[in-house]
Amino acid sequence: MPASLAEVLLREGLLTPADLERVRAEQALRNCSFQEALTRLGLVAPEGIGGALSRYYGVPFVRLEQVEIAPEVARSVPAELARHHGVLPVAVADSILTLAMVDPTNLAAIDEVRFLTGMTVKPVVCLEEAARAAIARLYGDTDAHDELERLMADLGVEPVSFQLTPEPSEPEQESANEAEEAPIIRLVNLILSEAIRRNASDVHIEPMEKQLRIRFRIDGVLHTVMTPPVRLKDAIVSRLKVMARLDISEKRLPQDGRIKTRHSRNGITRTIDLRVSTIPTLFGEKVVLRLLDQENLRLDMTQLGMEPESLAAFERAIARPYGMVLVTGPTGSGKTNTLYSAIARLNTGERNIVTAEDPVEFQIPGINQVQIKEHIGLTFAAALRSFLRQDPDIILVGEIRDHETAEIAIKAALTGHLVLSTLHTNDAPSAVTRLIDMGIEPFLVASAVHLICAQRLVRRICPDCCEPVRLSVPALLGAGLGTGSHNRPEEFEQRMFWMQLLEAGFTEQEAEAVTLLRGRGCVNCNQTGYRGRIGLFEVMEITPEIREMILAGASAFELRRKALEQGMLTLRRSGLQKVLAGITTLEEVLRETTL
Repeated sequence: MPASLAEVLLREGLLTPADLERVRAEQALRNCSFQEALTRLGLVAPEGIGGALSRYYGVPFVRLEQVEIAPEVARSVPAELARHHGVLPVAVADSILTLAMVDPTNLAAIDEVRFLTGMTVKPVVCLEEAARAAIARLYGDTDAHDELERLMADLGVEPVSFQLTPEPSEPEQESANEAEEAPIIRLVNLILSEAIRRNASDVHIEPMEKQLRIRFRIDGVLHTVMTPPVRLKDAIVSRLKVMARLDISEKRLPQDGRIKTRHSRNGITRTIDLRVSTIPTLFGEKVVLRLLDQENLRLDMTQLGMEPESLAAFERAIARPYGMVLVTGPTGSGKTNTLYSAIARLNTGERNIVTAEDPVEFQIPGINQVQIKEHIGLTFAAALRSFLRQDPDIILVGEIRDHETAEIAIKAALTGHLVLSTLHTNDAPSAVTRLIDMGIEPFLVASAVHLICAQRLVRRICPDCCEPVRLSVPALLGAGLGTGSHNRPEEFEQRMFWMQLLEAGFTEQEAEAVTLLRGRGCVNCNQTGYRGRIGLFEVMEITPEIREMILAGASAFELRRKALEQGMLTLRRSGLQKVLAGITTLEEVLRETTL
């Protein structure tokens, strides 16, 4: 047997003498084992370390990340013994227990396991870090109990029931009280239930070098809610991957999955869908969960926030028997809610409505919804081709991403179908140039598209702590406005306040009459001053004049100018009207729109 693991690595050329010095220095600095220091520096791949350990100890190497250990096998060895000796039962067959060990020469551990189980023990070697993570995942981290209680105390939440909903083909899962008591499971349940309680739209779990940051996106803004110990990152990610039925051993590539859960609070049970996305980062895997709550879906078009003239134009467009209606805006701007509201309005027994979505965010009764699966060839374009053979009246395309999808959607709109879809553009006129850039002929765009709606979401002022506010002079000066010269400070302040309102886009009459409001911050809005969101809308009808301009190759700037002449409200103007109505703040409108 070689003298040490270092000798094996040096002899096989996996480490150089200079590398070995770095490992020794890291080991001394962190007061850790040689293997841990080697893993931290990343000088040798895990497979290389495993192979060297196998040759050093003369036993097989097992990658615990790729092994699924049955609960009954894990229970064969007590948690205290597993933690104390760094061992983990892997499998049982014919009274032979395969035991993964950090140190296979630990005869005391082998004898203790043999005595407790009454089975023959077959040792295999595993990586030290993998053993710690697997033990924490199967038995729970002893220190995690205290950390979990602290985190729950910080959040001030009560225990909740949060269970996976089985797929239709699977039997109901057992409650498994002992599993529900595992610290990591309790912590993940806490994170998800708290996100639901706060009406968060997304949960971000982000590993940093020295901390693990968990943030909720509430009303479009990210808030840090907790920073668990960074040592829990692997266990938290593994738990979420298990819930989403992802490959827990794959940490190098992004993965996407779905969790369907039942969440109970105060005797009320709700079904929540979560879309799970993982990406590898410098310090571990980042996980983002998007929460889709059917109860938060509002399908009343009058509640979206459209001004009366914009709403009337939108309703005229979707009432037509054919043509295309486009909704544009960045991710998270509420486009899906607008489209769902439109098809909910059109959803009657006389119409055949089909949708192609990626993903299908909400299930609507009476609508034929298709989940896009590009990995098997079910793309938007392929789905659209099939739709045209299904005798549809209305087609919803989740997103027009390429020339092929755009071409089929345009042809469908020109052949007697109403097509609703989305594009990623900054404003309504830019959607025309975007389609042309995709390779669609201008005469097809002019003929097929009837209306384009750009939108954004801004936060509503909390009604429970709403109060009038005036901007301070320092804030106004910081905005880059001129100082002027006035005899009295109050006149100067009034003048500066008025000038900023004009620069924001208010008319002189509006600037003189407006009373700006803000939320002071209260328990009901988590001290943010905002609660809920409302849309800003820029609705451009394709009138005969604009249609002629498209045919003539007009730019987005020229189309915008003509639409404004015909009464189109811009996103900024839509926002200012909501400021005048006391719905949102000027800061929110300035953050989301431009003049």
